[in-house]
Order: sequence, then structure tokens, then C-alpha cells
Amino acid sequence: MQQSPLDPPRASREGDVLAVVSQTGPTVSFFDAASDRHLGTLEVLAEPHELCFDPTQRLLWCATAYHSGYYHANTGRRTELTVIDPDTRRIVEVVDLAPEHGPHGLALDAARRRLYVSVEGSADRPGGVVVIDTETRRPIGRIDTDAPGPHWFAIDPAGRIGYATNKEAPFVSIVDLERGVLTAKVEVPGSEGLAVSADGTHAFVAAPYAGSAIASSGSDADAPDHDRPVTGIRVVDARTAAVVDTLPTRDIVLPVHLTSTGKLLVGEVRMAPDPASGLGRQTPGRLTVFAADTRRRLGQLDVGLFPLTITSSPDGRLAYVSNLVSSTVDIVDLETFQGLGRLDIAKRGEAGAHGLAYIPRPS
Repeated sequence: MQQSPLDPPRASREGDVLAVVSQTGPTVSFFDAASDRHLGTLEVLAEPHELCFDPTQRLLWCATAYHSGYYHANTGRRTELTVIDPDTRRIVEVVDLAPEHGPHGLALDAARRRLYVSVEGSADRPGGVVVIDTETRRPIGRIDTDAPGPHWFAIDPAGRIGYATNKEAPFVSIVDLERGVLTAKVEVPGSEGLAVSADGTHAFVAAPYAGSAIASSGSDADAPDHDRPVTGIRVVDARTAAVVDTLPTRDIVLPVHLTSTGKLLVGEVRMAPDPASGLGRQTPGRLTVFAADTRRRLGQLDVGLFPLTITSSPDGRLAYVSNLVSSTVDIVDLETFQGLGRLDIAKRGEAGAHGLAYIPRPS
């Protein structure tokens, strides 16, 4: 990939690595963050979803949710997390969470050496969050979220409060991480990605649940505005556990990410009518950027098909957007709002690029 004249200096990224999941690969691919050169690919258990890098232990965690398929349409839920050494690109261990299943969202508290993993519920138990000691790599607790399908999970910077978004339940679960209990439910009509502000005062939650609204986003172009689902980002006040604002978007939002410089990145899934099939067809997704403090829209640009995960470089200059259907990763300069390149991720089925992790070089 050629360096664009708009590309920010690459020297600051020398030795850094971007890790990318291919959901149907099933693989984790590694790219040089300075040159975008492919460094290698590691095969992992079926249906890998999300990644989380632990800089303290210098290990990469990968959640594997299903044997095949996806939420609501799978052949069974997996129970494993794969632990990877990103420097040697080898599997260190496979951690089995059974009887917990459907692990997906990953949130790290590096200071306390805790990894939080959202897991799906069963007939006799609600969904929840498993707590893992990152030194021993073993579960040490569980927090119920009182919802069947907690999906993404995020914690405040102090490591005291956690937020679980719920695909099916009409609320976001708030948990006290120190006491290990559910403390509040914030009314949100089905939720997807989320991020917590740097000062911990607000959470930004994508809603409504995409599975119930994507189809209509491609088929109601002529419908009155009052008939459309209210899409966007719900702003939750951590003190009152209530929605205090909505950042509107035109289309359904799945991933939400907050950069180190306070930019809120959201990925919109876009559909167009397809008269031949009666269903919507995928069109280029959109990366929309807000200022987290003022909640002002800063810019947007087109990305690949079905943006599903977003991360950023530690300096907040670059965004990386993985697109499930096109199986690509868009690299975006967040100062110029220009695309700098696109990585192609191999896939074996309809679902491709998913989880992302930026891995700084060893100090």
C-alpha cells in the first residue's frame, strides 16, 4: 500500500501492529501499523468475534462466540477465549469458561488486572459478565445483568462501573464492579456498541438493536420520519443512570469507539431497497465522528459494507473500521477525514473482518 501525501507521519507507528479478526477465517491477521504490510495470520477456533490487548501481560484475548453463525442464528454457543502472544503470533492458551457460553464483549481494567467478558444467558440463568484474573487467566467471578443477551461491555476509567448493552432487553445494565452487583437499568430500546467518556460521567450507547431495525432502514426511504426507528447514540448520565441526550444518525449504528483525543466514532450500516429480492442490499457504510464533550458532529465519510468494529491509534490520529460484509478495514485520518487505505481480510463465508486491536511496540 502506497503512502498517501495526507498520511500522518509513519515513524511514530514503527513497530506497532494492528490485529484483525476474520469471523469465518477463522483467523487473526497481523499488519504492520506503519506500512500496512501483512505480517502473518493465525488460525483460531471457529467464530472469533472481538479482540482485547492487555499491555501489562502483553497478551491478546480473542472471544469466540458460536460454533457457526451469529446471534439468533447459530449452531451452538462456544465457551472459549483464546489467549495469543501478539509478538510471536502464537496461541498461549485456550481458556474454557464452561458452563458460561457465547462470550463476546471484552473490557480490560489493566490496573486491577481484570478482564470482563459478556456472556449470554440460558434457560435457568440470565446473561452476565465473567470476571477473569489476567495474571492467572482464570475466572474469579460473575455479575448478572438480568438480560438474555448482553453483547458489548465497557467500564469507566476508574474501573468501578460497567455497562452492558442488551440486544433483546429494553435497557442497558449498569453494574458495580467492586461489589459485583447490578445496580441500575437504563431505558434504551435494544442496544449495540458503547463507549464511556474519559471522565466517566457519561456513556454513549448505540440504539436501537440493529437486528430489529436494519431491514426497515433499507425499505422505508419514503416513509414519514415519525415512522422511522429513532436511530443514534443515547447519552447516559452515570450519576443519574438516565438518558440525557441523543446524538441522531441517519442509519443504524453498531460500533461505537472513543479516541484518546475525545472523538466519538460511530459506524452506520446502510441499506438500499432491492425490488428483485424484496430485501435491502448493503451499500457503503458510514463513519460519523462527534466531539464527545460538545456532542457536535465533526465529520463523516464512507467506509466498507457493514461496519462492525472500530478502534484507533493511541494518539487518536487514526481510526480503523472493520467491515463485516466487504471483509475490509478502512484506515482513516481523523484530522483530515480522509481515507488513507483499505486492508483486505480473507474470509470463507459471508462474514469477514470483525474484531480489532491496536498493539503498540514493546517498550
